[in-house]
Amino acid sequence: MDTVVSGIRSTGNLHLGNYFGALRNFIDMQYKNRCFFFIADYHSLTTHPDPSKLHGNVKNVLTEYLGAGLDPEQSAIYVQSDVPEVTELYLLLNMHAYIGELQRTASFKDKIRKQADNVNAGLLTYPVLMAADILLHKADCVPVGKDQEQHLEMTRKYARRFNTIYGVEYFPESQPYKFSGELVKVPGLDGNGKMGKSEGNGIYLVDSDKDIRKKVMKALTDSGPTEPNMPMCEGVANLFTMLKIVSGQEVHDYFLEKYNDCSIRYGDLKKQLAEDMIKVIAPIRERILQIQSDDEYLRNVIRRGAEKARESASKTVKEVREIMGFKPF
Repeated sequence: MDTVVSGIRSTGNLHLGNYFGALRNFIDMQYKNRCFFFIADYHSLTTHPDPSKLHGNVKNVLTEYLGAGLDPEQSAIYVQSDVPEVTELYLLLNMHAYIGELQRTASFKDKIRKQADNVNAGLLTYPVLMAADILLHKADCVPVGKDQEQHLEMTRKYARRFNTIYGVEYFPESQPYKFSGELVKVPGLDGNGKMGKSEGNGIYLVDSDKDIRKKVMKALTDSGPTEPNMPMCEGVANLFTMLKIVSGQEVHDYFLEKYNDCSIRYGDLKKQLAEDMIKVIAPIRERILQIQSDDEYLRNVIRRGAEKARESASKTVKEVREIMGFKPF
């Protein structure tokens, strides 16, 4: 059984792209592996979030992941800042992280362009904190997207460097988690790219039925095909992709036939898509709202998660300290 670690950003709500992308795989993964899921509230500090909203963001993310299917009985689900060993290992790993390599990371270069007035040390050493999150539990695998692959490679670099400097085989070199099925890319409603928080083109798991219908009916299309088998514009192609994901192949093929013979009515397609999205989202939304109102349950989940995480983390930090030469008198 592999140990798997995955960080969850503590900002924004979950949308259908998250659900049909990594999240459904996480739900399956937790029954086959020793999993640690943490809400990365320390990571959010690199952008100086509003302190009055930080806790609320953490609670929203926690309730949405629980409502979508993460099981606290199967996995350790915890808040990063509840595990002080994270910051100690972060400090220790920083002693073997070099400024030049940190400055060359693609994410750092991108961030300093976007927030030129807030280039803080936490932003520079973000990959080291990420490495600490992973190595704290000596993870074998980490589910990562394309934008995090370089950070995972740096985690492997820090593991190798530590092992080499101290002449040990202590930290494993964590590999990307190989999902059993292909990850699904859910497109946005604005006719381009993928569904995302910053683009404002998403259907969220907490959206009401009314909001879902309203958003889908506003989705970008064109004036309709003027000849049989005409190529689709990106907005229309996106709707067909979402139909296949949410409604199924039969519904997708029905509307595709209508498109190809020029008899399609986009309004009918959108109405079908909205209702099928609601079938997926409504039960998840109900669970989320139920969990959000149960503070005692949330406290117990986070307490148990922190206990599981600290049991693993304290052992790692104790052994790392001994390897590095810190000895009790």
